[in-house]
Amino acid sequence: MNAPIVNTGLMNEIANLSLSRRGFLRGLAAGSFVLATGIRPARAQETKYGAEAMSGGLKDDPRIFLAIADDGTVSLLCHRAEMGQGVRTSWAMVVADELEAELDRVRVLQAPGDEARFGNQNTDGSRSMRHHFQALRRIGAAARQMLEQEAAGRWKVPVAEVRAERHEVVHAASGRRIGFGELARAAALRPVPAADALVFKRPADFRYIGRDGVALVDNLDITTGKAVYGIDARIEGMAYAVIARPPVYGGKVKRFDATRALQVPGVVKVVPIEETPIPSAFQPLGGVAVIADNTYAAIKGRAQLDIEWDDGPNAGYDSAAYRAALEAASRQPGKVVRSNGDVDTALAGAARRVEASYYVPHLAQAPMEPPTATARVTAELCEVWCSVQNPEAIRADLSKRFGLPLENVIVNTLLLGGGFGRKSKPDFASEAAILSRALDGRPVKLTFTREDDLHNGYLHTVSVARLEAGLDAEGRPQAWLHRTVAPTIQSIFVPDAQQAGAFELAMGAVDMPLAIPNVRIENPPAPAHTRIGWFRSVSNIPHAFAIQSFVAELAAAAGRDPKDYLLQLLGPDRVIDPASVSDQWLYGEDPKRYAYDTARLRGVIERVAAEAGWGRSLPQGHGLGIAAHRSFVSYAAVVVEAAVDDEGRLTIPRVDIAFDCGAVINPDRVRAQLEGAVIQGISLATVGEISFKAGRVVQSNFHDYPVTRIDGAPKQIHTHLVTPTGFDAPLGGVGEPGLPPVAPALCNAIFAATGKRIRSLPIRDQLA
Repeated sequence: MNAPIVNTGLMNEIANLSLSRRGFLRGLAAGSFVLATGIRPARAQETKYGAEAMSGGLKDDPRIFLAIADDGTVSLLCHRAEMGQGVRTSWAMVVADELEAELDRVRVLQAPGDEARFGNQNTDGSRSMRHHFQALRRIGAAARQMLEQEAAGRWKVPVAEVRAERHEVVHAASGRRIGFGELARAAALRPVPAADALVFKRPADFRYIGRDGVALVDNLDITTGKAVYGIDARIEGMAYAVIARPPVYGGKVKRFDATRALQVPGVVKVVPIEETPIPSAFQPLGGVAVIADNTYAAIKGRAQLDIEWDDGPNAGYDSAAYRAALEAASRQPGKVVRSNGDVDTALAGAARRVEASYYVPHLAQAPMEPPTATARVTAELCEVWCSVQNPEAIRADLSKRFGLPLENVIVNTLLLGGGFGRKSKPDFASEAAILSRALDGRPVKLTFTREDDLHNGYLHTVSVARLEAGLDAEGRPQAWLHRTVAPTIQSIFVPDAQQAGAFELAMGAVDMPLAIPNVRIENPPAPAHTRIGWFRSVSNIPHAFAIQSFVAELAAAAGRDPKDYLLQLLGPDRVIDPASVSDQWLYGEDPKRYAYDTARLRGVIERVAAEAGWGRSLPQGHGLGIAAHRSFVSYAAVVVEAAVDDEGRLTIPRVDIAFDCGAVINPDRVRAQLEGAVIQGISLATVGEISFKAGRVVQSNFHDYPVTRIDGAPKQIHTHLVTPTGFDAPLGGVGEPGLPPVAPALCNAIFAATGKRIRSLPIRDQLA
């Protein structure tokens, strides 16, 4: 119980090593083979094997490490967070394949937070594989060739006569073979091959990449309870804390009395935390912390605090009133963010006009493991153990907060019990560190209760979308006007930010691919009254819901089949340059990586329709709905079969999802992510809503912010992977793109079953 977490498991083994490069490498490999090479987001010109130089100069900027011990054990350092998406396993698969290692002899170590050595470590944007696949291949291929060169030198044969094979190097002509471990020390002294000297495996020869049935590297530890999550952190002598935070965003403590709280057995100290002016970015909200000998005592002590709050500028925030304000804004002109042709003239001359508004409420990430962090802060050193998506943000904040050199702030990333964007914000780690400093360096574990999580999070934005279309006599749209209104994520960084950022608008709005001659996209202002943050697939959720629902409405107005109409609106196959519709927020990538290939969207629509039996005969009260969307360079299409009985009860007999992310590295993980996206998409569409009254979040736990239970989940989920491109093409993301088309497909299916349009989420009792 009191053993330091840093001594538990491979993920944390690295935390005991010196933070100097020399000490780190010595500790990791114990003098055996060590390869350090850069791992960076791939550029567009790196789509061919080995396109980026792998020169010795990169060894002076180590960001990823591969080590081979004397016994042949391969250690791979992963600098992305594992939160169920399988990144640690997928990375190991790629390196093992190119290295020609046995996967069960590859162990994965979790990198600590250190941007200088590892580069960007923020696990978001579905980037963990697509930005690093080629670099991981370079690492494996370079190490393999160095081992082959060493073996050839020992045997005094041409290197072309030897090859790595299943954790050994073999010389077929003589039958000699030698294990990686025996070669490792000497091979480490050889120069890293240059880019033009790298020889990659042919995809046909992959043993792991693209194959089913590869077990998670953490599977045994997870299933036997040995895996270490943030909530499992234990440091000898640590205290436990919870915080009473302002119930209204921007509020502060007027006064408090801790007398009764300090009388609760086990309570050690009550500590006020200074509020942060809004916008607060990732800073703690302030409030009053109760520190105790256990979490239960801390919670009981918090309940005894006597606090008077100043609710501040957002005390009047009310979801019903704010929705009305967003709807009013959507009926007024806004900032034009895309304009093609003459929309007003085309609307005026249309044979028929169709318009509709769509609403998506605030949503909370609500991971099963709420935010938690353990910190130990002294005058010289700050160390944190937590489940976090963005360790570098924690380091930067704590370095500045405590005036410590960056290298004296250590962040140990543990497994995440879910994240969905919430754990990319470091406020909870900062709170734990503040409280450890208040206890003169005693370790403190801070825990959010579920109520804390829902009341003090970074919510997905609330939104209203208003769309108008002008149809010609054949029912084809000649004009398209889309006003998207939602408080922006930028509001946590910039005072009075009310317009969406380019990155938000590029998530399905301005990059709308339909072949309509006259298009205008507008963005009216929307002030934020709570913290807005990243959520799985971000602004793709409201944009996909509105656009794909509206396309189905246009199909009905034109008397057309929704699938056929959607395909017709895509127009001829073409590749749309992102610069032709808007600026893109590209994570430092070449914009060409974000070109929109409408043929690939058409491909997933046709595939999912065929697999789902589109047009098949259905029982009374059943209907099929279809929707498609591209996000994070991947293409997804969903068909939902919905059933609504005479009393308005909704069931979902079947969901099909077709998905094209380019080459598939780990099919099992891709399918798992798609299945999870379907379940979460159904949950958000049917029951997900965070609402406000008097500035306060109304919901408090899973009884009033429910997640879909078994009886509400689809009876069947069928995933269909479409892989028209090879391993040379840029990869698409996987974790997020499956989510956006689920809600509109479901609502379109409900219309097919009942004739009732759902334009406001969640669905809840709208069918009764």
